[in-house]
Amino acid sequence: AHSPGSPAPARAPRRTPGAAAPVNPYLRLFTLPGARAFTLGNLLARLPMGMFGVSAVILIAETYGSYALAGAVGAAGLFAGALTAPWIARLVDRYGQARIAVPATVHAVLGRLVLLLCASAQAPAWTLFATTALTATAPNTGGMSRARWAHLLKDAPDAKAALHTANAFEQAADELCFMLGPVLAAFLCSALFPGAGTLVAAALFLTGVLLFAAQRSTEPPVAPRTTGRSPLRAPGMPALLAVFLATGAVFGAMEIVTLAYVDGPAAGPVLALQAAGSCAAGLAYGRARRSARLPGCLAAMAALMALPLLAALTGSLLALAGALLLAGLTIAPTMVTGMTLVQRLTPPDRLNEGMTLAVTALLGGVAAGSALGGWLSEHAPTTTCGYLAPVTAATLALLLCLATGVGRRERERKR
Repeated sequence: AHSPGSPAPARAPRRTPGAAAPVNPYLRLFTLPGARAFTLGNLLARLPMGMFGVSAVILIAETYGSYALAGAVGAAGLFAGALTAPWIARLVDRYGQARIAVPATVHAVLGRLVLLLCASAQAPAWTLFATTALTATAPNTGGMSRARWAHLLKDAPDAKAALHTANAFEQAADELCFMLGPVLAAFLCSALFPGAGTLVAAALFLTGVLLFAAQRSTEPPVAPRTTGRSPLRAPGMPALLAVFLATGAVFGAMEIVTLAYVDGPAAGPVLALQAAGSCAAGLAYGRARRSARLPGCLAAMAALMALPLLAALTGSLLALAGALLLAGLTIAPTMVTGMTLVQRLTPPDRLNEGMTLAVTALLGGVAAGSALGGWLSEHAPTTTCGYLAPVTAATLALLLCLATGVGRRERERKR
């Protein structure tokens, strides 16, 4: 039994007597009732996350003739989202995904439309900063999806392995959306009109969240009176967030440095190869019987992030493309391992909040990495020097992990 208004408990997968479970671990995940429906909705809602930023940059740069203004507005929106995201996630944990995510999404979509109107009308620049703050209520759709998997799989006989596979799938989905989203946004804005990317992204975002929220049978139960401590007070969580901050700097620096180095239409496809490598590695990692430890993943990332630097020294665009593909192989395993550790450290009734804190730390790192990579690309003797930024950030993430004992706590929790 469950209280009125709360989501119905998830049912065990229906199986035909004598039928064997699918061998593929990903297919086994989607035998859970409702899993396919909420995943489809979440993917529709997540694709625009890779579209909004590029769409806004193209729109503002086209109408105002300033990439500096476009970048500043984007940074302001990112900062506002980092401030509000943990609070939105806390409300989701307390009142439920459907009750909070839908109105929060409507508010964010309206903010995007107002920003589109202001930019199209060439309103004063301050209005762009004011309206981009309205979009900061967008819920963390990836975190909500991971929370559903954690809820559905908590009583499974092979819960640990199944959750590992689910997290790997979610990370691969992230990479796929951030690989396809910018390409789709750029195509829409150039083929139709500058605001087309924003309009399509807003429609997809609202439709996806509505479909996702409608799947009430898979929604985790709410915790109206939270008794668990804040995720920030969980032993090891502050140190892990510091690692996520440095890891985010790797991604932000690599993106801006590659855009500056290639400086042409080939920059997008070349950069997308990193996401493609991460997506492929994430799917393969999800099928592995054993998961790696976070220090090992970070060590591999620090080593392979040096490949783009070496490739850039040769001056060959083909070599750089291959180096980015190889460097991307370390991203998804690192993020899957880190997110799994976040789930272990976070009290069950604050799961959305804990994972949103991790995403917020990543976004903060992305902003810092973009700033550092951009400065190096502009002021260093050559643009190639900019590739020192992701290598340095990856090394810093590894050193923080080792110095704070995150890897040791991870090992102890596995015992």
